[in-house]
Amino acid sequence: MLISKANRARTIRRSARILIVEDDGLIRETIALSLQQESYEVLTAANGATGLNFVLPSETQSSEAIPDLMILDLILPDMSGFDLCRQIRQCGSNLPILMISAKSSESDRIMGLDWGADDYLPKPFGMRELIARCRALLRRWDAPSPLPVLQVRDVVLNLQSSSVMVRGQAVSLSPKELQLLELLMQQPRQVWSREQLMKRVWGKDFSGDYKTLDVHIRWLREKLETNPSQPEYLITMRGFGYRFG
Repeated sequence: MLISKANRARTIRRSARILIVEDDGLIRETIALSLQQESYEVLTAANGATGLNFVLPSETQSSEAIPDLMILDLILPDMSGFDLCRQIRQCGSNLPILMISAKSSESDRIMGLDWGADDYLPKPFGMRELIARCRALLRRWDAPSPLPVLQVRDVVLNLQSSSVMVRGQAVSLSPKELQLLELLMQQPRQVWSREQLMKRVWGKDFSGDYKTLDVHIRWLREKLETNPSQPEYLITMRGFGYRFG
């Protein structure tokens, strides 16, 4: 029983509800207090199972209790933040997720984003930055909905189901691959710089380098192109960036 985007948008305009899934009581309460001072409604969970129950309520639980944003610690007592992200996405929820973790390596950040997180904030962090990232994610989620289906020749992207068909065959993409493909397909043949793509898909505060983007482009080519070494869709514009089609 997932809340619709229209209903959630009304909820966000009233008072956004933010779920904090963090096993450290001091960190959890500090974040909760800071968000409450910004007039957000706050839910808290000390483990992944409790957090999942907030996101995917039973038939007897009102959809009004579903959060508008999740702040998720990577290390939890019953499961990892990666596993919780995966379960949420597999259930069809597009709940914005801000992952927080003491692990700050590039590989950890990439893994978190690839498994379904929308942003990644290493510990320790300032509360002002955390709140700013929450605001940005809520604004992005509440943006007007694009057309439900994008098609460029033999590639079809259904935005409602997050499904991709290539030459009539279903293709499985990670959340970041889907975001990148959607951006490129919305404006076919527009040339995007690598910096523009990184900011639009990973966020302006992402601290990784362009290798992250290049790897995702390579993965997309392997899934979309008949011959990835001679791409028809994801075209490299040398010295600048990429375009689609």
